[in-house]
Amino acid sequence: MDGSIQKYMAFVKTVECGSFTKAAEQLSYSQSGISRMINDLEKEWKVVLLERSKSGVKLTSSGMKLLPYAERVCREYEKLQLEVDELQGLKSGLIRIGTFSSVATHWLPNIIKEFQKNYPNIDYEMLLGDYTDIEEWIMEGRIDCGFTRLPVRDEMDTIFLEQDRLLVVLQEGHPLTELQKIPVSALCEEPFMLLEKGAKAEVSEIFERSNLKPKVHFTTWDDYAIMAMVESGLGISVLPELILKRIPYRIVTRELEIPAYRNIGLAMRNRKGATPAVKRFLEYLQYR
Repeated sequence: MDGSIQKYMAFVKTVECGSFTKAAEQLSYSQSGISRMINDLEKEWKVVLLERSKSGVKLTSSGMKLLPYAERVCREYEKLQLEVDELQGLKSGLIRIGTFSSVATHWLPNIIKEFQKNYPNIDYEMLLGDYTDIEEWIMEGRIDCGFTRLPVRDEMDTIFLEQDRLLVVLQEGHPLTELQKIPVSALCEEPFMLLEKGAKAEVSEIFERSNLKPKVHFTTWDDYAIMAMVESGLGISVLPELILKRIPYRIVTRELEIPAYRNIGLAMRNRKGATPAVKRFLEYLQYR
């Protein structure tokens, strides 16, 4: 590896980790080696990149200006290496994936299992977040691709994967379980557990379309926390069908009187510019 690239990686990883020691562990260097590489960069560029203290390091104003360029160089180097790997049969590589919990639980294990049969040396980095997080990570280049709700920003490339039905979630023995299909108005009569964070969720849009407002007592982006609350009789909720597979909670689901869905897809900044490993990974989405 070129010495300059090593220094850029040391700089980027040290900022990411907040200390020389942690960066050294992740890059398999000594702490003194990381420190020396960053000192070399500062001498070459004639600027101070990091403020050192006992609690760690933080960027100087000069470091803030130069960090995005160093990150870009590192990303381009990774792409170069992946292109070389593609020519050698994808013997190594890294795929960075953004996702939310239901896809991480029910789809990704199957996709990666099949992908690894043919490409066992590819590594993965998975970031869990909400729809807003995932879109921002894609635009920032933090991840290569992300499972999210469609539609997304116009400047992204997307692949539609599935329409996921939204279901009412109730405690066992709840009076509403006697109905096969539940009107939205009935959901406004009891404490409601709302699955939402950042961007407005599908559930909020259901109520808005009906000009109704639920009695929201609990808001989170953790599907399992909501199911536990419902099981304990603390309220009712509406959750996507995908997350309701193979659950350990004693809860009951019912359809909405007016069906509602979310569209799940895979988004990326530029499909044509994706690394060889990511392009090949897309071919395995069918195994979800």
